[in-house]
Amino acid sequence: MRYLMTFGHLAAYSHLFFDSATCFHGTPGVGKTTLGKELAIRTGLTYVNVGELAQEGQLYDGFDEEYQCPVLDEDRVVDELDEKMGEGGMIVDYHSCDLFPERWFHIVFVLRTDNTQLYTRLENRGYTGKKLQDNVQCEIFQIIYEEAMEAYQQEIVHQLKNNTPEDLEHNLERILQWTEQWMQDHN
Repeated sequence: MRYLMTFGHLAAYSHLFFDSATCFHGTPGVGKTTLGKELAIRTGLTYVNVGELAQEGQLYDGFDEEYQCPVLDEDRVVDELDEKMGEGGMIVDYHSCDLFPERWFHIVFVLRTDNTQLYTRLENRGYTGKKLQDNVQCEIFQIIYEEAMEAYQQEIVHQLKNNTPEDLEHNLERILQWTEQWMQDHN
């Protein structure tokens, strides 16, 4: 409630989102969860972290020994989300782009972080070795951005720099501006 009072002007825009869905993609550690949760608090939208959804529902199809993490059962994840997505008003947070139907999202944001900050964030999460290096290289080579450009219509994909708390505030404002423009263009 504190955010809705402090940022009431953002809550006034929530109607723009309720007929559609927004997606945050990016390398682990770029701030998808922080931004997605904050946007949900300020607008009243429903935030879904796909990793948490999979963990809660045990939507796995094995375990990756090399990266020491579970492997998603993508079909079960999509089935679990499909009905919710049809209702609109969703914010979806997941690093990969190729899992979701294009029809789900009206706007997609790929978050980016400077490599030195990303390295530190991932180390703080306990990433080491190949897992750490592969994720930093993924950011360096813009892999997720390129995947998003292939997975969705290019005009709905936007990159956001997300290094500082000031970037978070700026990104929230930009998201609302883009969404408002999209709604004007499509209504």
